[in-house]
Amino acid sequence: MTPRAQPSAPADALLTDLYQLSMLQAYWEHGLTDTATFDLICRRLPPNRSLLIACGLETALDYLETLAVTSADLEYLASLQRFSKDFLHRLESLRFRGEVRAVPEGTPVFGNEPILEVTASLPEAQIVETYLLSAIHHQTMMASAAYRLVLAAAGLPVVDFSTRHAQGANAGVGTARAAYIAGFAGTSNVAAGRRYGIPVSGTMAHSYIQAHECETAALASFTATHRGTTLLVDTYDLIGGVQRVIDLAGRQGERFDVAAIRIDSGDLGAGARLARRMLDDAGLVSVRIIVSGELDAPAIADLVSEDAPIDGFGVGTALAVSTDAPYLDTAYKLAAYAGRGRMKLSASKQTWPGRKQVFREKKNGVATRDVIGTAGESLEGRPLLETVMANGRRIQGASRSLAEARRHAARSLAALPARIRGLDRADPPYPVSISDRLDRSARTLARRLRGEA
Repeated sequence: MTPRAQPSAPADALLTDLYQLSMLQAYWEHGLTDTATFDLICRRLPPNRSLLIACGLETALDYLETLAVTSADLEYLASLQRFSKDFLHRLESLRFRGEVRAVPEGTPVFGNEPILEVTASLPEAQIVETYLLSAIHHQTMMASAAYRLVLAAAGLPVVDFSTRHAQGANAGVGTARAAYIAGFAGTSNVAAGRRYGIPVSGTMAHSYIQAHECETAALASFTATHRGTTLLVDTYDLIGGVQRVIDLAGRQGERFDVAAIRIDSGDLGAGARLARRMLDDAGLVSVRIIVSGELDAPAIADLVSEDAPIDGFGVGTALAVSTDAPYLDTAYKLAAYAGRGRMKLSASKQTWPGRKQVFREKKNGVATRDVIGTAGESLEGRPLLETVMANGRRIQGASRSLAEARRHAARSLAALPARIRGLDRADPPYPVSISDRLDRSARTLARRLRGEA
């Protein structure tokens, strides 16, 4: 059973943009402290994607529950000489006491749909923008990239090797978490394994081979220390490396206990075929073949379609930076304040006013379309946004374990039309529409705002 994450350290209240604090001071100074609602959305999908997988909610809730300003924070802010003493005094008691509604982690989402909704006093809801965007953006991007890799592998296991190329060491832990939700078999990141209970997996580096005077000695010593291990065979020469594994099996006889070999370079398909023939001819049919080295979803899909004798994949860089879609067009926008809808009218960045709900309609168990409506509507389909936090604390039973999020992702993806689940951009895309009530509300507000302008 996958354990829940260990308790997080207190949130860093200064992990925010300066303008958040500047607005916070002005909000308090001018009495703008009524209840506000913000939506966190992805405006549009990347050009080559048909869906995203929502992720990062638990990280976001950890932050909201532990948000506090320390004396060291206040000392630093005072040194900037741009904030009043009264403002700094008020910051001492800053806590998040609001409500959060969100789609469950692992849920497929589409353009302009609220992934997360925050309702709190305007200052509280504003100051958390930067961190929430970072957490949801990063893990949603990683889960979405990981899904494509899992899809390309067609049932073969994919393991996360991405931490060394992650954009920041902590990003590697979040990547491992998101990738596991999306279907990865495990991670090489030991910290992620400890914190989240993700299966950890790893082989050996070329440096271990190089540290020995000869490859034969390196392979023999590693197997003496680690039984049932995976051996890296292409440090010098693939054929020679595989032959040395075969020779080792001949010397050790029944003591030989090697689970797999790993190929990390060259033509992986051709290398795997050659290695498989050599291993089978030597009677080592149970020794599996794992490949790694600059793999992305198209490369994995090609290897699978060519029926290369590969038993699993290790993916690093392509996952770490989401090479085909290295950012998402996420935004955190005010939707309501003081009981009234709020919206942007900016070209290509218009938002929808008020608290909302997303309804996913199905026919014969297959999703047919999503409708974004107002929170008070009762429309056909399953509502996706759930209340997960009230008064600044998680609602008991609302959070899902990592294993539950992983199962939810698998079920939710399987319920989408096959054309939406593919590697290629679906044409036409999955339909997302706006309810009549939300449309009328937006039109009315837009006329008023344009009139005032």
